[in-house]
Formats: sequence, C-alpha cells, structure tokens
Amino acid sequence: MPTLRSIVLLPALTAWCLLAAAQTPPAPAASPPAAPAASAPDVFDTAREGVRSTAEWLARSVDSWFGDRPFEQGGKVTDGQVHLRFLHRRDEGNDFGLRFNARFRLPNVERSTYLFLGRDDQREVVADTPAAFTRQDRLLSERRADRSFFAGVGYGWRENVDFRLGLRGGLKPYAQARYRQRWTVGQRGLMEFRETLFWSLDDHLGSTTALSYERSLSPTLALRWLNAATITQRVKEFDWSSDLGLVKDFGSARQGSVEAIVNGLTGTGVTVREYGLQTRWQQPLHRTWLHGELIVGRFWARPDEAARRQAVWALGMGLKMRF
Repeated sequence: MPTLRSIVLLPALTAWCLLAAAQTPPAPAASPPAAPAASAPDVFDTAREGVRSTAEWLARSVDSWFGDRPFEQGGKVTDGQVHLRFLHRRDEGNDFGLRFNARFRLPNVERSTYLFLGRDDQREVVADTPAAFTRQDRLLSERRADRSFFAGVGYGWRENVDFRLGLRGGLKPYAQARYRQRWTVGQRGLMEFRETLFWSLDDHLGSTTALSYERSLSPTLALRWLNAATITQRVKEFDWSSDLGLVKDFGSARQGSVEAIVNGLTGTGVTVREYGLQTRWQQPLHRTWLHGELIVGRFWARPDEAARRQAVWALGMGLKMRF
C-alpha cells in the first residue's frame, strides 16, 4: 500500500519534471546549424489561447443574436477560470474533477446585463456556496452526477446587488438574488456580508448567508474567519460551515495558510459532522495565470448519528488557469 509520503511526493515530482521539461531549452548542437530553428509554441500559452478563443467565439455568437453592434465595442470575457484537481481521501478513495467558469459582457445587451457559463457542482452553484466551503476546498469527493454544465443571464443593479436566471444540468431552471456589502473595521480589519436568496426545482426557496472577517497582523500575515449557512424550504435544518486560519504571503504570488475547519447540519443528531485542520500552499507555475495548489488535511468525520467519528487523511492537488 502506498504511504502518504509517496502519494504526496510522486505526483508533485512528476508535475515538476514535466514543467521543467516544457520550459528547459534544448542543448546546443555540436556544429552550428545552417539556419536558426524556429522556437516551438509554448504548450501552456497555446492551451490558454485555445480556451480563451473558444470563449470569445461563443460570446460573439450569442451577442450577434441581439444586434449588429461589433463585439469589439465593449464586449469582453472576464473571470475565466479552469480548475483541474486530484483528490485522495482515505475514506473516499481518489477523485478527479474539472471545473470552469466565465463571465461575458455583450455590447448588444444592456451594459448592466451579462451572461455566465461554466461546469461545477450544481448544488453549490444554485446555493452560491462561498469558495472556501465548496467540496473541493474541503477535500471532499464529488459524484459525477453532481457536476453539470450551467448557463444563464445576470443583471447588475448598482454595485452590490445582482439578479440571475440560469439553467443547470438537465435544463433545470434556477434563480438568484445576491447582495454583497464590505466595510472596514478599524485600521486593519475588513468585513464582508453576503446574502443570496435562491429558488430551484429541487430546493424550492432557500438562502445562503456568509460573513467573513479578515485582519492584517503584519504586512505579510493575516487572520481570516469565514462563516456560512444555507437553509432551504425542502430541508429546514441549517447546513453551516466555519473556517478560522492564518494566511501568510511569501511574495511573488506565493501563499501558504493553516486553517481549522468545522461544518455540520442542525437537527440531525450530529450537529458537527466534521472538524479538522488543513494546510494549503499556492504558487505560480507558469507566468501569472497558471497556478498550482497543494492541500493536506486531517479530519475527524461522523456522517450520521449511527456512525462513529473517525480520523482520515486527505490530499488535494490542483492546477488553476485564468484566461
């Protein structure tokens, strides 16, 4: 049976060797060539350009349905992101996942209106779950049935309110009204409040409330506390999560953190389903838009009242490409 050390080192070493091979120039030939050889296109740049070109083609095509104004006059693709990750968790085995999201601004549509498209956990998309509490960030595996494509239209009202109408897997409709407000606390603190009201065929009416607080302890060290709770008309108990951690900035877009995480569901007999500690490391792997992430955690889980709480190790590795 492979040890945890081999599980961590082997994928990391393999990724490092592949990246080095892609970036290391070939050794000079013994005799000078007759003509300089053309440099091969960078595989990462080519992949990113292909994804972005496809997204822009889709945006142009949809925008042309609404008028003849050229796409160059205000059209753009923003918040584009592709996230590939591998997860190993002792009680759930291995899991591979691919997520992507993008937002389109279309000149033939009102300036305050935008389209969005992606592939993600459909439950988290509808409930607008904060990123820190998604299953992939909590090192939990996902069923393939839970990952689906989604698309829709959004309308931004003022700076902190927007409304969304969307379709997710199986052409199931959903709607959201989202509110966000930030304010400073003292000279070093920042607090953010988020409230999302949503409707879907599965959950009927529901809401997700999130509150976060971040305090700068030094120019490179911050304390962060995140809390979120979701309730629906179908399941009236609160699904809640809390994350308290220290985040350290090491410069050059490298960042590490240590976090204590706890989550649960009220009214089930197991108020705290899981608690644990996890460490996270993020750094650029290529230019400024391709980042690598490594997460190692140890959790104590009790999925239901009949089960005994057990300790499990979990490892997550990810590549995140922005376009």
